[in-house]
Amino acid sequence: MAGEGHPLLRGGRRERRYSHGFSPAQIQALAAICETLIPSLSLDSINPKLPPDDQALHSFYSASGSEPPLPDEVAELLTKRAQGQVVSMVSLVLKILSFRLGTLVLCWGSCLAPTWPFILSFSEMPVESRERVLMNWSRQTFVVPLRVVFVMIKLYCLFIFYTRTDENSSNPAWEAIGYQVDTREKPNKQERPLQRGLVETVHETDSSLIQSLTQKGLEVVQIPQHNTLRIKCDVVVIGSGCGGGVAAAVLARAGQKVVVLEKGNYFVPQDYSSLEGPSLDQLYESGALLSTVDGKIVVLAGSTVGGGSAVNWSACLRTPSHVLKEWSVDHKIRLFGTPDYESAMDAVCEKIGVTQKCEQEGFQNQILRKGCESLGLKVEDVARNSSEGHFCGSCCYGCRTGDKKGTDSTWLVEAVENRAVILTGCKAKELILENTQHGEKTKKCSGVIASSVLNKEIARELRIEAKVTIAACSAVSTPPLLISSGLRNPNIGRNLHLHPCAFAWGYFPENLTGIKGKVYEGGIITSLNKVVSETGAPVPAIIETPSLGPGLYSALCPWTSGGDMKERMRKYSRTAHLFTLVRDKGSGEVREEGKIVYNLSEYDMENMKIGLRQALRILIAAGAEEVGTHRSDGQRMKCKGTREEDIEEFLNGIAISGGPTSREELWNLYCCAHPMGSCRIGASERDGAVDESGESWEAKGLFVCDGSLMPTAIGLNPMITIQSTAYCIAKKIAESLSSKEENL
Repeated sequence: MAGEGHPLLRGGRRERRYSHGFSPAQIQALAAICETLIPSLSLDSINPKLPPDDQALHSFYSASGSEPPLPDEVAELLTKRAQGQVVSMVSLVLKILSFRLGTLVLCWGSCLAPTWPFILSFSEMPVESRERVLMNWSRQTFVVPLRVVFVMIKLYCLFIFYTRTDENSSNPAWEAIGYQVDTREKPNKQERPLQRGLVETVHETDSSLIQSLTQKGLEVVQIPQHNTLRIKCDVVVIGSGCGGGVAAAVLARAGQKVVVLEKGNYFVPQDYSSLEGPSLDQLYESGALLSTVDGKIVVLAGSTVGGGSAVNWSACLRTPSHVLKEWSVDHKIRLFGTPDYESAMDAVCEKIGVTQKCEQEGFQNQILRKGCESLGLKVEDVARNSSEGHFCGSCCYGCRTGDKKGTDSTWLVEAVENRAVILTGCKAKELILENTQHGEKTKKCSGVIASSVLNKEIARELRIEAKVTIAACSAVSTPPLLISSGLRNPNIGRNLHLHPCAFAWGYFPENLTGIKGKVYEGGIITSLNKVVSETGAPVPAIIETPSLGPGLYSALCPWTSGGDMKERMRKYSRTAHLFTLVRDKGSGEVREEGKIVYNLSEYDMENMKIGLRQALRILIAAGAEEVGTHRSDGQRMKCKGTREEDIEEFLNGIAISGGPTSREELWNLYCCAHPMGSCRIGASERDGAVDESGESWEAKGLFVCDGSLMPTAIGLNPMITIQSTAYCIAKKIAESLSSKEENL
């Protein structure tokens, strides 16, 4: 595998200087924490039943988190990805721990010794004592910042340990935990379908950029006094995902000159390495480490050409009829009750090659199906935008076979065939808004100011002027752009829904359950179960299966000791996860870039609890040897020989805990991958950020075309809904532009 794939997606240690700014003393304290999280252990001290001559297991258990360069890598990633106040908090704690008296303050009696110097610094303490300290921090309800420091270092340390690779793109722990990177053969053709319309700013300079843009048929003018390039087009689309990709194709097909801005890079199947670490870093927002400000919910969002459609789990579910009725009747958005919307869903499904069945299900979906059938629960097949024979568990790192049909291989291909231009590595900074004296709207949008974010060789800003500007940056990025540009509608950035998810896990030893395979093999989502209450009443939640590579798996799992964590990871390949996804009525807000505020409502917490209990029942019924949740204390239950009343007692103890910053002793980490609603469509300016046509109530010529449009949460995977809504809005824009041209 060495050297396979795009350089940015390959493994291997990169020789470089670190820029984290931590002192040697702080790194020493950090190394001591990493060693505590991942201690060097002997096989027989953990599990005497393990074969003593297994070299892979021996190396795995003897490996330590303090081994260079892991502590420096943790510090580097932490300063790159974590929020500024969290980095400052970690830095302060590490500085205090580098002194003996500071260690006494934070570790209390655990650092005392019977002989001189009587007080030990954190790095001088025995691992067992440090382990007790970290567990105390994890349960800390008074000095909550200590818990936050523990959580952040634990998350980054374990993530890096299980995703780092050598020059052969291998990790020494993978063999021991039963993990293998996808090495299926890639397409022979070295195609880049978007090349004819592509301008990759990462490969340009200020001078070459002008030539590249001009060659694509764009009118480019230099404005030296402002160090700016002025680019003229008909439509500029900010974002290339499910909304932006569709809008670009529809408008380019209608004869409009379209420019698409994408801050991420462009990759094709030949580029994908299927390596978790570099793939998450390059293909996801904040390297897949974006979270709500309280750290409670990890938010997964695509950040590459194709957006979420390039890395999502392929589920293609049409908008439910009851949701369409709610939106069209209760929210008075007529579009969702029209034949046009139904036709749009048909067009979308045809375009992205949706199939209804899969020829072979993977490990986790087999378990979901078996457990449901044992309990008499209904299982529904999940349609996918790939062939029925697509047996791929690594599409979340980019589909290496090219079978999955994201916007990068469908809608955007059509767009460039119709003269659209795609600028990669280019981020929108500010919308160009002008005050107007006439008409109902107070402003007019005439384009966007953008800059290169991946290439320091390009110092010039890009002033892209257009008749129509479409913001399609995602529900977490579109609102901050609109607000920072001066729009004031109170709905912008609010009403954010996340489809929060809670995880249940079950361990299925090899050859004991009759279910073959590994957790990372097969289609990611091919079946789902709709949650019902104990009385059989429907609950607004579903149960599906996730994709969790070793890095995310270890980061999200509860840590109760170094030995327990290594045992969990040894069982990784046969530990199935199910998650319950809630159609949340509660909402949050995102008004500044990277700052997502969200609190679960009591209603949503109750539904999540019902769903989590049902997920555990399914795992038990499927034959799990042990089941549990991600609660911080490692909540779990052995299933073999357990009486029904004991199972009920365990399930009755399931609760939805607060996050790391709560003052609850026990806490949890949750996930989401479907942010939506933060610029919702409204029947009036009071009800939404945009009107039924997707146009801003404040600024003429500014449209929104992504998941932030949704009036409420949908309750299931939203790709088809987002693309269908974008299709309808883009068609109306095209008709409007055509009508204006005819009247000239």
